[in-house]
Amino acid sequence: MSEQHPFKWRHFQPEIILLCVRWYLRYSLSYRDLEEIMLERGLRVDHTTISRWVQHYAPELERRCRPHLKTTTDSWRVDETYIKVKKEWMYLYRAVDSNGQTLEFLLSPTRDAQAAKCFFLKALCSTPGSAPQTEVSELRTGLRSVIPHVVD
Repeated sequence: MSEQHPFKWRHFQPEIILLCVRWYLRYSLSYRDLEEIMLERGLRVDHTTISRWVQHYAPELERRCRPHLKTTTDSWRVDETYIKVKKEWMYLYRAVDSNGQTLEFLLSPTRDAQAAKCFFLKALCSTPGSAPQTEVSELRTGLRSVIPHVVD
């Protein structure tokens, strides 16, 4: 997404796009619910358009908002369990702080060292102040040889 003009070539105002994306992410609304809400306000927006907005802008919103979220405590625990997702058994790894807030999670079809390392890398990168950046970058470098799809 372009930093200077993230809403370039869009037919709707940026405020409308961000409002739809925010409502979808924050509340348990479907795309069709949002289509109906916008229609009540005089805007004809198709549910597939809202879906595309969410897919396009949600990762950038998360990247920009995550540093401003409430910081976690210094103590957090890791939980692992085996659950069924869409009729398929998966391993669920979770990092939970001392207040019970879920910091990060990972679903993996396998229970092995690669999955655990991938989860810990994800958890360490997502929680600011949990590990010095030198350790995170060393872990990331070591994981590239084991898991080729690890990105910066």
